[in-house]
Amino acid sequence: MSIWTLKTKCTEISRRALDLLPGWRDTMEEFHRQALEVAKAVARLIALALDLDVHFFDTQEMLGEAIATLRLLHYDGQISDPANGIFGAGAHSDFGLITLLATDEVIGLQICKDKDAKPQVWEYVSPKKGAFIVNLGDMLERWSNCIFKSTLHRVVGNGQDRYSIAYFVEPSHDCLVECLPTCKSEENPPKFPPILCHTYLSQRYHDTHADLNVYKEPKK
Repeated sequence: MSIWTLKTKCTEISRRALDLLPGWRDTMEEFHRQALEVAKAVARLIALALDLDVHFFDTQEMLGEAIATLRLLHYDGQISDPANGIFGAGAHSDFGLITLLATDEVIGLQICKDKDAKPQVWEYVSPKKGAFIVNLGDMLERWSNCIFKSTLHRVVGNGQDRYSIAYFVEPSHDCLVECLPTCKSEENPPKFPPILCHTYLSQRYHDTHADLNVYKEPKK
């Protein structure tokens, strides 16, 4: 099956789902709008923590034209085996600024507070009804000159079905990500060169995703 045939089938399934769930699109679009406002509020707290103006991230070139992606996740009730490398989702950190996670009441998310520790220590994040879990992304780590560390996390299944909503937030494609003015000094110079957001994200996706060309149908 080619990648284009797969996309067509996915589109057909999406249309059928909308027919079966009237109001679903409106509900998800409203969630998207409200989650973005929560993300902007979290960004204001981050700005204050870094001794920046509270609205530093609200500018048009930053979160004024944010890239926000909503992903619905279902873990199908398998039992993970960390000792043998079997997880619901393997250890990783997210690429962008922050990620908001809304989960059901089934425990499964684990974080490692010190990702450089050997051995790494993992602990569960207890779900809290009506609350978001906030993961810090690699872009924030870069932007803050490593003052903030991105959240290393994974999902460990316990045999129960688990559902969550991940809301990934990055600044505008044309935003220049360079060391924030309050995060550098003579003793702590910038650790990363400036880079445009879209260049950074493209590099990260290229480094971590398979080349789709390998799935093309051979020429006849």
